[in-house]
Amino acid sequence: MKTKKYKIVVLSDMKDTMQTTLKSAVSLAKMIHGEIEVFSVLKPTEIVEKENQLSAMRSINSVQTKSNSTLSKTIAPIAKEYGIEINYSYAVGNVKNEITRYLDEHKPNIVVLGKRKTKPFQILGDSVNAFVLKRFSGNIMITNDKNVLDTNNPISLGILNGSESLMNKSLPTELMAYSDKPLKNYKFVKETSNNTDTAQPISDKKTVDYVFKHSDNALNNLTKYINKNNINLLFVDREKGFGTKTSNSIPSDLRRVIGKMDTNLMFPEKSGVSIDNSSKQDKTNLKK
Repeated sequence: MKTKKYKIVVLSDMKDTMQTTLKSAVSLAKMIHGEIEVFSVLKPTEIVEKENQLSAMRSINSVQTKSNSTLSKTIAPIAKEYGIEINYSYAVGNVKNEITRYLDEHKPNIVVLGKRKTKPFQILGDSVNAFVLKRFSGNIMITNDKNVLDTNNPISLGILNGSESLMNKSLPTELMAYSDKPLKNYKFVKETSNNTDTAQPISDKKTVDYVFKHSDNALNNLTKYINKNNINLLFVDREKGFGTKTSNSIPSDLRRVIGKMDTNLMFPEKSGVSIDNSSKQDKTNLKK
């Protein structure tokens, strides 16, 4: 069966974790035979500090030149190291509007975002990550600078409240080929006597289940086991929380997971969306 070609875009503000985010994105691209591009948005309010129009134009031109140089200097050595072509582009304007325009025009299959390290990750308010998670129906990866994906080492995969149908989607199936360890499935249930681990086959791979009882300490227990298992890519169904309720919004418990985990998170495409038709649905969703 011929592997699909994925279009991957890294959304970056050229700050903090851009280099590690790009390395994880490139490793992902190498694993799944994808093409990759970096896109950044410069906010005019961060560029223009003077009221004089001529001075403002000079400021914008200067920052654009500097931004182009920054992108080139960051991307070039990584592209050379990994032997992959990385295109890049940037725009000046409203961040959410420019991201919407880019996704609408380029129709990527996977969006890669970085987790900021200058302050605790915020999934609420004006967070770009929150905006993309709510609006983009395709695959989304949020990288962590403490756990960079590396094509030279097998990856350790986990699922949060996963199912066989989730792991049978095309992207998880392809990534499982790069893991030589049993898949870890972290489940949250209302009643259980204790935490247990058992093995069962999912997608022709062995799976170890870790079952947690709902409690105030559940998230801490989850984090402990993920660290213990050295998980470097955790699949999360963004349409579900720790329980059984399904929602199109981002559940509050899922927000806490995003903020607390020191691992890379992968949010597979939403139900009813495929690699071939996700862009059409995204175009509608992004305009809402």
